[in-house]
Amino acid sequence: MHIVQFVHPDFLNSQSMPRFAKMIAEGMRARGHDVDTWTARPLAYSFPAPARLKKWLGYIDQFIFFPLLVRWRLRRLAADTLFVFGDQALGPWVPLVACRPHVIHVHDFMALRSALGEFAQNPTGWAGRQYQALIRRGFSQGSYFVSVSDNTRRQLQRFLPHQPDVSEVIYNGLNYPFRRMSAAEALAELLPAGLVPPPQGFLLHVGGNEWYKNRQGVLEIYHAYARHAQNPLPLWLVGTEPTADLKALAQRVEGKGTVRFVSGLSNKQVCAAYSAARLMVFPSLAEGFGWPIAEAMACGCPVLTTGEAPMTEVGGDAAFYIPARPAHGAQAWAEQAAARVVEILQVTLDETSSRRQSGYRQVAQFDAEQTLNAYERIYRQALGKTRA
Repeated sequence: MHIVQFVHPDFLNSQSMPRFAKMIAEGMRARGHDVDTWTARPLAYSFPAPARLKKWLGYIDQFIFFPLLVRWRLRRLAADTLFVFGDQALGPWVPLVACRPHVIHVHDFMALRSALGEFAQNPTGWAGRQYQALIRRGFSQGSYFVSVSDNTRRQLQRFLPHQPDVSEVIYNGLNYPFRRMSAAEALAELLPAGLVPPPQGFLLHVGGNEWYKNRQGVLEIYHAYARHAQNPLPLWLVGTEPTADLKALAQRVEGKGTVRFVSGLSNKQVCAAYSAARLMVFPSLAEGFGWPIAEAMACGCPVLTTGEAPMTEVGGDAAFYIPARPAHGAQAWAEQAAARVVEILQVTLDETSSRRQSGYRQVAQFDAEQTLNAYERIYRQALGKTRA
């Protein structure tokens, strides 16, 4: 099978999508398939220009120059080539190959739903709304879709004007062999980063500054927890460098609470942090899948997350849940969540062990090889249906 994979341009500086595209390319090559990667090159984007204009120069590369190149390349490709879109946000390119065999991977609709006014926390300007409309018109011409969660598939159906030929859910596979480390092994991995887990453990959050990751909510929960706990565990926030507002909020923690922001860790060091933590606090407002939930459970770390899909799909019976942070009345929500943190930290060793085993069973379904096998099955199905 010859696969042409459409991916986001490097100049967009995406983090997760290149890893996803690399996983697909390497996985399909390992299964004996030829894989080529197509994306826009930084032609207009490379011209010197103020930062505010760079985005528009990038649009010229993506939506004018690149489609011309694709049309020229298509004349030389066999009719049974399969085109794979690593993200539905590449929708503007879908019409170029909509009449050929294709599969579109669907991750989340947070940007599109924000453009429609469904998330008050993330208002979208006029240009952003037009861009999301362009993406929607593009992927709506597709016929073969793979969603990362059932929640994402339901959202996809909302936005499609027709019933697609194929619309399946295939859960993400962990792209790193996360596992539980011993205390000594975790310490050895964390020491080079200047991190020493306290003997009593710590609370953990893994994620970036995106609005939906709700780092503000994590700190609000910790404020409430630190006010009432006699000896509160410290909080580590692992991921992107915090914003100035997050730093200021962290400095206002009362009592004996302490907050530490940690950036630049390797996957192995993140694995060590999961293994050493007492509890992962992950109150996301929305997710496409929710990688950190699965990663933490694979490392034997209990998870407290939002009791809404897809977090409940990933966490299953193994995770603990709290309501989503409301737009108003966040203080009462934080107090309720903090009480849940205290309750979880007080469970017996037997209960903790039982919950950990449930987590191992839950995360077994997020196996990378199993996921790639399912992708290959869908790819062959889409290729066969289009041929027919």
